[in-house]
Amino acid sequence: MTPNYAALDAWIDSHFQEEVGFLQELIRVPTDTPPGNNAPHADRTAELLQAFGFQAEKHPVPAAVVQAAGLQSITNLVVRRQYGPGKTIALNAHGDVVPPGDGWTHDPYGGAVVDGKIYGRATAVSKGDFASFTFAVRALESLQPQQGAVELHFTYDEEFGGEVGPGWLLKHNITQPDLMIAAGFSYQVVTAHNGCLQMEVTVHGKMAHAAIPDSGVDAMQAAVKILAALYAQNALYQQITSKVEGITHPYLNVGTIAGGTNTNVVPGKVVFKLDRRMIPEENPVEVEAHIRQVIADAAALPGITVDIKRLLLAHSMQPLPGNAPLVDAIQKHGLAVFGEPIPATGTPLYTDVRLYAAAGIPGVIYGAGPRTVLESHAKRADERLDLEDLRRATKVIARTLADLLQSAG
Repeated sequence: MTPNYAALDAWIDSHFQEEVGFLQELIRVPTDTPPGNNAPHADRTAELLQAFGFQAEKHPVPAAVVQAAGLQSITNLVVRRQYGPGKTIALNAHGDVVPPGDGWTHDPYGGAVVDGKIYGRATAVSKGDFASFTFAVRALESLQPQQGAVELHFTYDEEFGGEVGPGWLLKHNITQPDLMIAAGFSYQVVTAHNGCLQMEVTVHGKMAHAAIPDSGVDAMQAAVKILAALYAQNALYQQITSKVEGITHPYLNVGTIAGGTNTNVVPGKVVFKLDRRMIPEENPVEVEAHIRQVIADAAALPGITVDIKRLLLAHSMQPLPGNAPLVDAIQKHGLAVFGEPIPATGTPLYTDVRLYAAAGIPGVIYGAGPRTVLESHAKRADERLDLEDLRRATKVIARTLADLLQSAG
């Protein structure tokens, strides 16, 4: 029996202003990460969900674990909706976001609606999918489903790697869904993504007065040599291509650097942080070993020592065979609702969805977003989400859930 898609669409249309209001409330509670004081947002989200009759389980992560991850507070939320026997489908979105930065023309925590777009940090990535997922489930329940279950996973550690977000829920057996859909950021349904290695490199020399430089060991000059060797790798990486559509080749970026004490002092220490993106075909252990060797070779200078600290090792997400029903349903309903084909592709970004895949849970990335990530201004000033994209993505998710749960027995 074919689900009543028209009824789902009509429910979403009639409750859409309520959905927008829900998203505005979520935007108005900051979740800047760093510093990562995100428990207050979880409390507010749980309160708003309660008004819909959704009881959110609160799963606070111990303070010591949170602080070790570089954050201040995290409470992950799980909402379980059981309809009958069958498969459980999880919908995951993250509430933590990078700080807004400068250049905004709208309040990043205001949720202002202007010319059909809602503005604010996390509108597109990914509080928008707190809204699309919640209202898709509410629409689904208007049809009174009889099979399977849906879980909402609202977590707060995507920006720092996910280990105390979804990783915490999975590690402690708080959830074990059969399939999952994670918050998206474009029209595409994403089935694979890059991995990411982040490292902090500290170059030690010996401080000295600039008038007598030979009495010191210049850590800055050594750092320059190391950086040149690292950046030279990018030319080699371009020769390594991925077979996953949407992903090109590996690359390396140095995002921050600091060192020295004054202009008239030979720098005794320089610290920089690098980000190495890994295509799905690469072995993370080999990638890290190679980067460490490049640094060691370049730092082989008299009086220079180097400390290397791994900050993050996020494995790539690779498609699991069981994700085909998700891809097929989203593409079918995306075409019907958006009026254009929805491609299945990879993305050079990395997400905490990889943790579900690593646990053997087939999943995809799909949610409210524009045709491209750039259009959303995600992680830039004036992040925004077109309200029609929010409405249509909610319909696609609701229709997809209806299809999958109908065959969930």
